[in-house]
Amino acid sequence: MIKRGVGYYDLYNYRNSKYFIETVKEARRYDKEKNKKLVIFAGACQSYFEAIISAGANFASSPARILIDFLDPLVVARKVAITEKYKYITVDDIAYELRDGKDGVGGIGANGKMSKTTYN
Repeated sequence: MIKRGVGYYDLYNYRNSKYFIETVKEARRYDKEKNKKLVIFAGACQSYFEAIISAGANFASSPARILIDFLDPLVVARKVAITEKYKYITVDDIAYELRDGKDGVGGIGANGKMSKTTYN
């Protein structure tokens, strides 16, 4: 945030959030069935969380506008990758693995991406 603790809902108080929002919207244009193929984690420390989620991200950083641990997005990505595709993952499922829990990462959730394929 440019102005510390003031104007949380003003996009112009964030240095890079507008680029995250534009990128999420552009990525969603290629994902015709939202949440079916593409899982998006966007944002960085002190990002405009609400606008990034509204743009179409499944997960975004810093609902509490704090500095997040650099491993938190990787924890989310790992969980999505190793969870079966019929299971839905929310931040509640992984909050205990994140340094700052739901203050550092939030979102609407996503289906897992792992599928068990039998090879002959």
